Amino acid sequence: MKGFLQEMVRVRFEFYESVRIAVDQVLQHKVRAFLTALGVMIGVLAVSLMGTAVNGIDKGFNDSLSKLGKDVFYVGRWPWSDVGSNWRVYAARPRFSSNYADRVNEIIAQTPNSSLELAVSRDNRRRSIRYGSNLIEDTQIVCTTASFMQVSSMGLAEGRFFTELEGGNGSRVIVLGADVAQALFPGASPIGQTVVVRNQPFRVIGVFERQGSFMGLFSMDSMAAVPDKSIPAGRRNFHDVEIMIKAREGASKEAAASEIQGIMRRIRGLMPEDYDNFEVNSTDIIEKQLGPIKSGVTAAGLFITGLSLFVGAIGIMNITFVAVRERTREIGTRRAIGAPKRAILTQFLVEAVFICLLGGLAGLGLTVIIQYLAKNIMPAFPLVFSTSLLVLAITMSVMVGIVSGFAPALTAARMDPAEALRHD
Repeated sequence: MKGFLQEMVRVRFEFYESVRIAVDQVLQHKVRAFLTALGVMIGVLAVSLMGTAVNGIDKGFNDSLSKLGKDVFYVGRWPWSDVGSNWRVYAARPRFSSNYADRVNEIIAQTPNSSLELAVSRDNRRRSIRYGSNLIEDTQIVCTTASFMQVSSMGLAEGRFFTELEGGNGSRVIVLGADVAQALFPGASPIGQTVVVRNQPFRVIGVFERQGSFMGLFSMDSMAAVPDKSIPAGRRNFHDVEIMIKAREGASKEAAASEIQGIMRRIRGLMPEDYDNFEVNSTDIIEKQLGPIKSGVTAAGLFITGLSLFVGAIGIMNITFVAVRERTREIGTRRAIGAPKRAILTQFLVEAVFICLLGGLAGLGLTVIIQYLAKNIMPAFPLVFSTSLLVLAITMSVMVGIVSGFAPALTAARMDPAEALRHD
């Protein structure tokens, strides 16, 4: 036991001595140490920036999906995917009616232990909306019912949503999106004001909270909501209606989707041998479609940034070999006075790891600075730094130091003391 403790003390001393020598060498050869660490610094910077970008994409992707509602299903004629040449098949499907939502709710109420909570109809139109001289062309008008807010993930910044009574009476009231409210009423509250939607007056009763864009494709703030019965029936039925169905909290999405399929087949009057003439869409479809693309972009980015680390490792290895040749007599002297091979190996290995750590920390520092600047200059640009990236960058720096420094360190440890002392 005593011998073991003595050996541990010796190893600890050798390690501290190696760290001291590494620090001295870096201070004595500052320019060379900087140039040596530059490759690792660029590599860690590239990996860290790629990681922050991937994290930002993930966050933006998840935030966009949460706006649709991960527990909400969208039932309509068309799937959320490219239909290709089969578009005629979907176009020929019977149109949906707004009373489908009422029928779905009736069946849900009659079903024991249903996986579903509530169904709401919505019909998206494109209309101009005007207040005084301020005009917005082609605004998305959502024709829906008073239960919309119970299914949607949207909140209200001010005012209120329309009531069941207003919805049932077809009252001409409207709730504006954040961008619509800002464009029509810059610097003022729109509550109580009257806007004109396609020559029809609507009283503003609320403003939605700012939602942002959906995956950068369209802004969810450029919309407005009105009661579906506020538009004449003939015009209303001309458009496709979509049914939003919310699953109960804790319910299985698979069970909920299966239940919706059964309900819709019943409502649409389909026989057992008939194919579905509707689509049950959810955020899972988008995740499945974009998942491989996201993984491919991540893999390609990490491969490219990994190459820069590889180049940095080659540079560390070359400089360490040069350092070994320059200090051959020093190695011979240390070996002659009793330093074991292990001490020589540890010395050069620690030097390589130390330089790589300096480069890695510098790369992390630059990443934090770039992230900060990007957030202030381009707020929409997704960059999210995480603790896992910090650990990954430091681990990679240490691993690069070990891998690139091992061969030169082993070469130094295996030198013959007599030959090393004769070296000029």
